[in-house]
Amino acid sequence: MWSVCLPMICRRKLINRTTNVHLCFHLISANLLTGKRYISHSVDSSLKSNNNGNNSNIDTMSLASNLACLVEESSLVNERKPRTRLELKRFLESRIKKSVKDQFKDGKFHNLIEKVIANPYTLQDAYDIIRVNSNISLLSESDDINFDSLAQELSSGNFDINSNVYSISTKGAKKEKQKEKLVLPNLKLTIIQEAIRIALEVVYKPHYSKISHGCRSGRGHSSALKYIRKQVSNSNWWFTVIVNKKVDDSTLSKLISTMETKIQDPKLYSLIHSMFDVGVLNMEFGGFAKGHGLPQEGLLSPVLMNIYLDLFDHEILNLSMKYEALDSQHDGSKSKSKLRGWFRRQMSQQNEGNTSGVRIHCCRLMDEILIVIKGSKEVSLTLKSEIENFIREFLHLEVDNKSDIFPCNDPRGVKFSGNIVKKSMRENPAVRAVHKLKEKVELFALQKQEAWDECMIRIGKKCLGHGFKKVKESEIKHLADCTSVLSQVSRFRKPGMETDHWYKVLLKIRMQDMDSKYTDTEESILSKLITENALPQDLKDSFYTFQNHVKNYVSSETSSVLTLLPESESESVSITEVLAPIKAIRMCLQRYGITNSEGIPRACRMLVLLDHDHIIDWFSGLVSRWVKWYRLCDNFNEVKHIISIQIRKSCIRTLATKYRLHETEIEKKFDSDLSGIPSTEEIENERLEYDERLECDEGLMYGIPYSGLCLVSLARIVSESRPCGCFVLGCRVDAPCVYTIHVMQRQKFPVWKTGFSTCIHPSINGRRIGLCKQHLKDLFIGRISLQSVSFGAWK
Repeated sequence: MWSVCLPMICRRKLINRTTNVHLCFHLISANLLTGKRYISHSVDSSLKSNNNGNNSNIDTMSLASNLACLVEESSLVNERKPRTRLELKRFLESRIKKSVKDQFKDGKFHNLIEKVIANPYTLQDAYDIIRVNSNISLLSESDDINFDSLAQELSSGNFDINSNVYSISTKGAKKEKQKEKLVLPNLKLTIIQEAIRIALEVVYKPHYSKISHGCRSGRGHSSALKYIRKQVSNSNWWFTVIVNKKVDDSTLSKLISTMETKIQDPKLYSLIHSMFDVGVLNMEFGGFAKGHGLPQEGLLSPVLMNIYLDLFDHEILNLSMKYEALDSQHDGSKSKSKLRGWFRRQMSQQNEGNTSGVRIHCCRLMDEILIVIKGSKEVSLTLKSEIENFIREFLHLEVDNKSDIFPCNDPRGVKFSGNIVKKSMRENPAVRAVHKLKEKVELFALQKQEAWDECMIRIGKKCLGHGFKKVKESEIKHLADCTSVLSQVSRFRKPGMETDHWYKVLLKIRMQDMDSKYTDTEESILSKLITENALPQDLKDSFYTFQNHVKNYVSSETSSVLTLLPESESESVSITEVLAPIKAIRMCLQRYGITNSEGIPRACRMLVLLDHDHIIDWFSGLVSRWVKWYRLCDNFNEVKHIISIQIRKSCIRTLATKYRLHETEIEKKFDSDLSGIPSTEEIENERLEYDERLECDEGLMYGIPYSGLCLVSLARIVSESRPCGCFVLGCRVDAPCVYTIHVMQRQKFPVWKTGFSTCIHPSINGRRIGLCKQHLKDLFIGRISLQSVSFGAWK
C-alpha cells in the first residue's frame, strides 16, 4: 500500500508546490514531473567539481536525499511566501557564487571554466536564471538541453562557437553598400555567457569603485542622479567625457591583461577571444548607453565594460587625491588629516599643481562620464587633458575633442544620463519665510483688486441694461418718459435704424471721446469711467488707500526684515537641479505617432490591429517607465501633464479608431482597463510609493529595468499550415501571432532616454518575431527586454 501511496503523495506535493519552497526541492519536482532525475544541489560543491559531470557516484543517493528533503520542507510549504523573480534569481546566483569563491587561492581565482562553468549544475542554474529573466515559471516545460554533454564540451575545449551563433543582416540594403550584420548567440551560448557573467561578477564586484553606476545592485540610474544632486552643488566647472570606439584587438588585449591580475584561467580567455572573433561580443563604447537592454549588447558586455572602465575609475580617484592632497589651504586647523599630509610629503616635488580649495567629483554611468570640479578653470583644463590622455594612451579608446568645459552656472546646463543637469540659486529658508509673507500680502491685495474690478463691471452692465430698457420704452408712446435724456436723444435716431444698432452707435461715439488709456475694452470703460465716477468719493479713497499701503509694505517692510537677519542666513544657497528633457520627449511622441506636429494627441496607427488589452499595456508600459525614470527630476510636474493629457488621450483615440466608437463610449467601456494610465494625482501617489529597493534590480536584471519600449505591429495570425513558437528564450508556448518590430529613432551618443528604444541595430528594425500573449504583455509593461528574444528562432 505504501509503495502505491508514496509516489502519489509525492507527485501531489510536487504539482501543488510553488517557488516558495527551497529551490533544490523546486528543481527536483520539475525534473520528476518531466521524467528526469536531477542531482540535488545540497551535495558538496567540491564533490561536484571533482566528478565533472560523472553522476554515477552520487546518482544512487540523490533520490533518497531529495525525498528526505521533501519530508523536511513539506511542513514549511504553506508558511513561506512565494519567491519574487529577484529573490529567485539571487538564490540561483548564490550557489554559483559559492563555487567561484571556492576557487580562490594565492590571491587569484583559478580554473573557473573547468571547475565552475563547465559543470552541469552551473549550466542548469544559468539556464534557470535566463528563464527567470524571461519571466517564465521554472515548473513549466523546459528546453531539451543535455547539460552533461555541454559541460564536457566546455571542459575539453571542443565547444564550437561558430555553430552556436546566428547572424542577421540589414533588410533592404542596397547591393552597392555593404550589408550590416549582427551576430547573436543561440540558447546554448547564451547559457555559457550567463554563467561567465555571474563568475566575473563574483570576482570584480568587491573591487568596483564607488563612482561607478549602472548594472550594479543599488547603483543604477537613480543612484547616479542622487549622487550628482548631493555632491556638485558647490562646484565651479563641469564637463562630460564622451568615449566612442568599438572594441578591437588592442582593447580586448588590454581587457584580458587586466583580468589576468585576478583570474588565472587560459581557457576562459581563449573562450572570450573566440566569441570576439566570431563577433558575438557586441561591445561598443559610446553606444552602450544608447541601447541599454537591447539584444546587440549581450550578457557579457555590461560586465566587461565595467571591468575595463574600472581602470578609469581608479585613475580618476588617483588624480583627485593628487589635486586635493596638495591643497595648502587646509594645512592649518581646518584639516588634520594625516593621510593628506602624507600625500603632500610624498608629492612635494609636484607643487606646481598645487591649487587652493580644489575638489573633484566624478560620476560614471556605464560609458557616460561626468566630471565636476571646484576650483579654477586652469585646473579644470589640466585635469581634462590628463583624463583624455589616459583614455587614449592607456585604455586605447577614442575621445570626442568637441566636448568643452562649461561653468556650473551656465543656464544651458550639461547633458548626462538622458537628463539636463543645472545649477541654480535657491533662497535661504529664513529669506524664503520673509518672501512667503510678502507673497501672502500681495495675493490678498490682488484678490481684493479682482473683486473690486468684477463688482465695477457688474454694476456697469446693469447701468447699460437700464439705459437700453429706457430706449426701448421710448418707442412706446404711453411708456415714454419725456424727462429722460435717452428719450430726448432718441428723436435724433435715423429713420429705420434698429434700436440695438442705434444704441451700439451711441456707445461707440462715447468710447471715441474717452481717454485712450481706457479704450482697450468695453469692460474697462464700464469700470473706470462710468461705474467708479458714480461711486462716493470716500469709498474710492478707502480702497485705493488700502492698495497703496500694501505696496509700501511690500517695498519697505520686507527689506527692513531682511536687515535683521544674520548675513549668513540672508545669502542664497546653490542647488543642483535634474531636469527631464521635455522637448525631446515631445519630439519622440510625435515620431511614434502619438501626437501630431502641433502636439495634439492622435491614434497610433501601428497599434490598431492589436488586442485592446495589449494596446492599453503598451501605453501603460510607457507611463510606468516615465514614472520610474523621471520621478527624481525637478520638473516632474511637466511629465505628469504629458501623461495625463497626451498619453491617455492617444490611448483612447487608438481604441476609438479600432472599434469605431466615440471617445466617451470608449472611456466607459474600458474604464477599469484604462486605470493602468493613472491621472495626475495617481501618478504623484505612485511616485511617492515607489520602492527604493527596486534599485537593486539593475544589478540582477541586466537591462530590464531601463529597457526602452518598442513599437510593434501585427504582421499575421498564426495558422496550422504556418505554425510559430514564442521567440522568448526558454518559452515553449505557441505564438498566436507574428509581430513586426519598428524602431522609430536612431540617435547618436549621447542620447536622450525618453521611454522608447533609443538605439537598435538596423538589422533588428522591421524583423518579425513570434510572441505569446503573456510575453507580448511583458515586453510592453517592461518585465522583459529585447535581450530575452531569440531573433534566430525563425526557421
